[in-house]
Amino acid sequence: MWSGIAVGLYILMISVTGSVLVYSNELFRAATPVRIVSQGPGPGLTDEQLTATARRLYPGYQVVKITRLPSLNRLADIWLRRGTRIKKRLFDPWTGRDLGDTIPTGIWLISELQDLHDNLFAGPSGREVNGLGAAAVLVLAVTGLVIWWPGSKTWRRSLTLPRGVSGKRLIWHLHSMIGFWGLAFTLVFGFSGVYLAFPDAVQNLADWLQPPTVANGGRRIVDHVVYWLAYLHFGRICGIGIPCKGPGLCDQATKAVWALFGLAPAAMFVTGALLWWNRVLRPRLTRARA
Repeated sequence: MWSGIAVGLYILMISVTGSVLVYSNELFRAATPVRIVSQGPGPGLTDEQLTATARRLYPGYQVVKITRLPSLNRLADIWLRRGTRIKKRLFDPWTGRDLGDTIPTGIWLISELQDLHDNLFAGPSGREVNGLGAAAVLVLAVTGLVIWWPGSKTWRRSLTLPRGVSGKRLIWHLHSMIGFWGLAFTLVFGFSGVYLAFPDAVQNLADWLQPPTVANGGRRIVDHVVYWLAYLHFGRICGIGIPCKGPGLCDQATKAVWALFGLAPAAMFVTGALLWWNRVLRPRLTRARA
């Protein structure tokens, strides 16, 4: 229980952000503004004209960079500086109209959420910490399964929520039920999290378990395992061996399942924390008051 509390907040964060990022493509599309750009004749405004327009709109700022974006109708990405403050704005290359931030706030927030989930805002070091966190999740899942086992005659009782039980007992049954039904997904997320943090180490282990030869090139069991570790972590549906292709009902159904079961570790932490409070902290506080 103490180890669960120690890593619980980390698991809560990873679980919630991972479930949200299942819909990262939809979020990016929703956060991308529609840029209405006039496509007038001729080459459009020169850099000098755009500089004058930008300085007029932002007094006190100096233009430090202008980049034309060919893939976006030659939009002008203009960077302005005043002291240590930097503004990055898009301008219509024909009219000089300010079209907003180069990177909209919504896009920035989603990118930061991805960086938090993948790297904990710490680059490669953060990703390695994530790998250790994934290993901790595996330890908690396996030890939790051992603690959960109620015996061969009564284990089926822990698969559903009984009626007419007290609040404390209900929390215990909820914790038990979520742990059982979400175990497979938790193990997948844990193993794949370790792989994504330490891909070279996992590949070296796979090569040690089944050394590559001319005869088994591309057909090793470990190659398929490593392949599925990457695909199952994200719930991708367009990989080799997955029956449905491209966006559609199958895509959305898969994402919904992954997002739902991705929240299982978070729910386990919340219910586990409540159990810890009822079993450990509340009795201690009661004794202290007495």
